[in-house]
Amino acid sequence: QVQLVESGGGLVQSGGSLRLSCVASGITFRFYAMGWYRQAPGKQRELVAAITSGSSTEYADSVKGRFTISRDNAKNTVLLQMNSLKPEDTAAYYCNAERTSMNARYWGQGTQVTVSS
Repeated sequence: QVQLVESGGGLVQSGGSLRLSCVASGITFRFYAMGWYRQAPGKQRELVAAITSGSSTEYADSVKGRFTISRDNAKNTVLLQMNSLKPEDTAAYYCNAERTSMNARYWGQGTQVTVSS
């Protein structure tokens, strides 16, 4: 059974920092591209940051220079370090694991991030 378990969300003031963590089980983690998505109320889910199995990264323009995604294959973990948070970063953040060659895609249950102004 595949599980992606997120943690690290919470309430923070504008300009603050949070670090999200996602621990995966039930998959061969090192073969999967991992991503963080977010969804604010009334909006579509959007990609925040992604990291390939080879550790190449990409970021949404809105978070470049503020967020950093990283992975630890030994711990089956992907992290999202979020600095200089803004109220518009408020959303539910979801961890995603994808292996295109196997047409496999999994989601975590989400963790809420709220940034107060």
